[in-house]
Amino acid sequence: MNGKVLIVAGSDSGGGAGIQADIKTVTCLGGYAATAITALTAQNTLGVHGVVAIEPAFVAQQMRVVLADIGADCIKTGMLFDQHIIAAVCAVLDDYPHIPLLVDPVMVAQSGDRLLDAGALAAMQQLLLPRAALITPNLPEAEALLGCSINDLPSQQQSARDLLAQTGAAAILLKGGHANGDAMHDVYVCPQQEALLSDKRITTRNNHGTGCTLAAAIATGIAQGLDSYRAVLRARQYLRIALASASDLGEGHGPVNHGHTVARFDPP
Repeated sequence: MNGKVLIVAGSDSGGGAGIQADIKTVTCLGGYAATAITALTAQNTLGVHGVVAIEPAFVAQQMRVVLADIGADCIKTGMLFDQHIIAAVCAVLDDYPHIPLLVDPVMVAQSGDRLLDAGALAAMQQLLLPRAALITPNLPEAEALLGCSINDLPSQQQSARDLLAQTGAAAILLKGGHANGDAMHDVYVCPQQEALLSDKRITTRNNHGTGCTLAAAIATGIAQGLDSYRAVLRARQYLRIALASASDLGEGHGPVNHGHTVARFDPP
């Protein structure tokens, strides 16, 4: 397999986000996905109906047995739920500083349901974010991390720079999907580069799990040897096709079409 990604995140029983979306994405981009599940959610296209956190020591055990045997070329974190799980994850990361870490700071689901305990934000900022090769916040997550409002494109660009300076991460991709308008802007910054990535917004209700999918696609690219910027470019292209080709599932925000890269074979 080309590029091994260890995904540390929550499960989405509806299959559109979380671990399920990540596995589909990594696989459909030619990588190998392994997992450490941090929480179980009872979830569908209408929202999150229940959450059960996994014991932090067991989250760490899942990570350790995978890393000791299969290994990983990139570690991607998603929903971590509380400060105890964050601390357990970081204790494992201490032993694998050479593996690039992508942090998707999942805080709120597409439906508006909270996926990060209120007390966990400080732990994420202090323990996890400084380790990251790339952080991929959306606008509400960036506002929570910075404690300020992001109201327009100039403030989004400045916020990306501020996140780079304040978190200690190697690079930031500040996603603009929550902003209004026909154009959608993402801002990528690292010490050597700043890029504005703009596209026409794809109008669809089938946008559940877009953040997870994008982050997993980037992690796959990094695991396959791309630098973070090139991995971002490929991942954005993958996600745009997944959005544009999604079929209607459920009554709410349906999933994107993760499998659009997979060839279809007619039965013999």
